[in-house]
Amino acid sequence: MTAVVTTSKLLDRLLEVRAHTERLAEPLGPEDQTVQSMPDVSPTKWHRAHTSWFFETFLLEPSLAGYRPFHPSYRYLFNSYYEAVGPRHARPERGLLTRPGIEEIARYRAHVDAAMGDLLTTAAGAVQDVAWLVELGVQHEQQHQELLLMDIKHVLSCSPLQPAYDAACAYEPSTTDGRARSALTWTEHPGGIVDVGYAGDGFCFDNELPRHGALLQPFAMADRPVTCGEWLAFMDDGGYERADLWLSEGWGHVQADGWRAPLYWSGDGHVFTLRGPVPVDESAPVCHVSYFEADAFARWAGARLPTEFEWEAVAPAGAGAVWEWMSSSYAPYPGFRPAAGAVGEYNGKFMVNQYVLRGGCAATPVGHGRPTYRNFFPAHSRWAFSGLRLAR
Repeated sequence: MTAVVTTSKLLDRLLEVRAHTERLAEPLGPEDQTVQSMPDVSPTKWHRAHTSWFFETFLLEPSLAGYRPFHPSYRYLFNSYYEAVGPRHARPERGLLTRPGIEEIARYRAHVDAAMGDLLTTAAGAVQDVAWLVELGVQHEQQHQELLLMDIKHVLSCSPLQPAYDAACAYEPSTTDGRARSALTWTEHPGGIVDVGYAGDGFCFDNELPRHGALLQPFAMADRPVTCGEWLAFMDDGGYERADLWLSEGWGHVQADGWRAPLYWSGDGHVFTLRGPVPVDESAPVCHVSYFEADAFARWAGARLPTEFEWEAVAPAGAGAVWEWMSSSYAPYPGFRPAAGAVGEYNGKFMVNQYVLRGGCAATPVGHGRPTYRNFFPAHSRWAFSGLRLAR
């Protein structure tokens, strides 16, 4: 982050993003915010606390003179995976933290916000020295806003009552984009050496760097994601019964976990959403499929998944309804160097056994994405807002 930033603009941005996290939590009661429905899901109140912990740990404690942590145990309770910071509460047991409650976490957030205001006011002329880390914290919180919605969707889906997060929720893929209703067409690319990776002077994550050349063979990419109607055709043709379509590990999940449709689809033509159960919309992009399912569908369709560099070279119009699985393993770019210190653990140590997703989704905060953004999940993950786009 090299652009000049004023104290007031940076503080305004910080507080607006922090306030949006609280707005996302407003529809949820204390019980909703405490449940952890599986190890990959974190309780809503944990997201609210952890994002505060990030600013407290990496900015306030080292940079604000006289700062006193809100609670000495929070350094342990709300550390996610930073080994350099110290020990932490086990991730699969976050749902056992009945205390602190949501009111106490609200006070923690207010304490951190006030202290961040003091830090940025005190920094004044030296704000550029901390601006990149503040922006990293803001971007980190935006990532957790998306995770908060993914996670609470899974939590609510486990209830026999099938409750809605918000009956008017706008954070689900829909057919508002006309491309989702159109016949599939293809964008041709001649191939060659293309430059990939971030090249601006604003913010990017370290895994988007350094910019470098990638060799592409000629290819074509679909102009929109795969739809629910197309997925129904895959299912009707025995897509979940044909071992020849699947990678071995994926077929193992089909057998062991009973996959017969995307996550949240029921057998009565409905799908669970943040708005509660609704009929499957055949024109909407299919969502909540694993890499294994996306790969099997592409093989069934006589196509394949794109590489992340093909996707970036085309930067397809209409991206942003669902995160789109790439055939690319999540690996460092040539010359990648993680940042010094604990924040260097942010991305680099996860560059194994995961696949890249591109494009953003309906739950991605406005302005958070860009064509070079690299999301990543394990191949079996289904609770993320993940779909696919075909290439050939």
